[in-house]
Order: sequence, then structure tokens, then C-alpha cells
Amino acid sequence: MTFNPLRERGIPLDKQIRNWRELNVMPIDPDHADPYTRCRVIAMNGIETEAIFFSHHLARHCPSIDIKQQLARVRYIEAQQQKVVNWLLPGVASVLETTIAYEQVAVDLTAWVARMEPDPYLKQAYQFGVLEDFDHLYRYSNLYEMIEHRKAEKIVDNLTEIMPGRPTPLHHRDPMDNVRDPYDRSTAAPISKLHALTIMAAEQQTMNFYMNVGPTYMEPIARQLYQEIGLIEEEHVTHYESLVDPGESWWEMLLNHEYNECYLYHSFMETESDPKVKNIWELHLNMELEHLRLAAELFKTHDGRDPEQVLAPELPAPVTFEPNKDYIRELLATQIDYTTLGTGYVQEAHERFERMQEQIMGGEPAPSQVAMQENVHKSGEEYRLETEGLHPVPSLRRR
Repeated sequence: MTFNPLRERGIPLDKQIRNWRELNVMPIDPDHADPYTRCRVIAMNGIETEAIFFSHHLARHCPSIDIKQQLARVRYIEAQQQKVVNWLLPGVASVLETTIAYEQVAVDLTAWVARMEPDPYLKQAYQFGVLEDFDHLYRYSNLYEMIEHRKAEKIVDNLTEIMPGRPTPLHHRDPMDNVRDPYDRSTAAPISKLHALTIMAAEQQTMNFYMNVGPTYMEPIARQLYQEIGLIEEEHVTHYESLVDPGESWWEMLLNHEYNECYLYHSFMETESDPKVKNIWELHLNMELEHLRLAAELFKTHDGRDPEQVLAPELPAPVTFEPNKDYIRELLATQIDYTTLGTGYVQEAHERFERMQEQIMGGEPAPSQVAMQENVHKSGEEYRLETEGLHPVPSLRRR
């Protein structure tokens, strides 16, 4: 059945505030929950966090007190939604366990988006980034084995493989080479705009998470690895945010944000296996329908256009968390040696890349290399989860 959120009625804004009892949701069970339920929770937390940040930035550029007040009312509801979503994560999970789940989100969400993206340039951007997050999953899983003496397959549940991607030390590029060309807002497919917002928000939340949790560790190698990968996540946010056309007005960007929230809540409601969590997705969707209606009114007033001129007439096929093992292996076999130059991609090191490598490494191995060496020394071998056979790149196979 088709679903056009512009034609659906949501919960009136003054009926959306929840009390403490309603906000105090029961977290998912870390031992029995579907790993992709946890992935949906993490992804939606990133979407809600981006909605809050964007609304604050819009308010700081808006002279109208009436509009500031309307934004504040909606933003408070978004903040309640973010608390409910993020508080679904179980407190008994360690930071590293949550980190591994974050990287599983990055791998399987970005791979799915890359598979579905119709624009070749945007597709390449997602394919490039996913091979780096794939390697981050591998590095953190080895840190997890070394520090907590546990295996990451308990977290990813064999849905996502764990093995080398594009080696993390090679992710450090000159900042100039992290900026991509944006899509053209007048010709881009509506789904392309939603994809860009979704991955940007997910990577931004990962960046924020590592920025805050990294120094909470006592182990030097853990602090160093979070610092290194946290810097790479900043590169990824630059990479993905630059895909969004900066010519979109504030009102069009607000409209796209609210439509994307409706799209994702509807997607997750359609695909969720946990009835309790599914009810939350449905409730939040009905709240977002009203947020979208309010954004549509602002768009019509200040842009002078009909929202249906820029939005899809109905929601696209649901965003789906599912295994992407064959797709990742194909990318590993064909794009492992890519780096960036300007707004494009090349397969050889270049002067700016080599200069950045010299500056950031300082003649020493990267923390991501040291972490692997230390785990091999401590555990006897590196940790991998290769469910589909040998690594597709012979030079990266286990020795």
C-alpha cells in the first residue's frame, strides 16, 4: 500500500508531550534482541539528534520570534523522541559493545543505501565510505577481544562479517579531499536526498559518540583507537554532508528533514521484529506527521512552493537492515585501493595524501595498527568472523 505522509493526519502538537513514566521505556534485552533492532535504535537516535541540531541552527538564523517559538515546541518533542529511542539501549552493554553495534549500523545501512542509490556519483560516495566503516568494525572487534575477552559475533550475530576493509591508517586524507560535489536539488531523485540525510546523520552521531566516550577508557590503546577513528568519522561527516545541495533554502532543508523522519519511522515500523519497539516507531511516526505538516506550511509561506514539488509523492520502499555480505565482498575485491583526490576518486597515492600521511603518522604506526599487534600478542591471532570463506583480497587473508 502507498503511504503519502503529506496526506496523513498525525497527533496534534499540543498532545505530544509525554510525562516521565511514558519516557521511561524498557530497554531491549542485549542477550535476546534481534541485532538489527539495536541497529534501528542506533540509526534512529542519529536521525533524531540531527533533527535537534538542525532545528537549533535554523533558530539561530531566524529573526521571527513566532517561528522560533514554533521550532522550539517541535524541537522539544524531538528531544523527547531522542531520549526514548536512545534509552532503548541496554545499560548493561559496555561502551565497546555499543561501539561495535554502531559500526554494524554503518556497514549494513550504508551498504543498503549504496545498493538502492540511483545516482552513480552518490552511489560511489557510499561505496567508498562503507569499506572504511567495515575496517573500523574489524579494529574495534579486536580491541573488544583484547580488553573484554569476548567475541564480537555475539553482538553482530553472524549477520555482518568482521575482517579487514580498506586499512584504517589509509583513511587519513587531506581535508580538501574529503569534500564531494553535491547533488542538484532541481534534478536529484527524492530518494537520493533522503539517502544523503540518513547517512550524514548516522555518521554524525557516530562521530559525536566517539568524541565523548573515547577518553572514558583507562587503557591507552583504547583511548588512542577512539581518537584515531573519531578523526576519521569527522572526515566521513564532511564527505556525506557535502553531498547535500547547499542551494536548498532553510525551509526546504527543514521539509526534507521532517519527511526523512517520517520515511525512517515508517520503514522501521514495517520491518521491526520487536512488538514493543514497533509500537514506539508507530507512535513517533504519528508525531512526525504533524511535524511534517508544520514544516510544509512554513515551506509554502516562505518558499512559495508546494511541498509536493520537492518531495516524493509517496514513501519509497522501506529502509531495510539486512546482511550485505556478498555486496561488501564485491566492493572489497574491486575498490579496496581507492582514495580521494579533489571531489573524485583515484587508485594511487598522490602528493597531498602522502603529505597528510607523513604529518599524522609522525613516523610511528597508527593506533589501529598497534591495536591489532597487541591483540595478536595477547590472543595468539587476530579476531575475524569470515562466514563466507576466505577474504576476497589475497593480501588481506589471515596469515
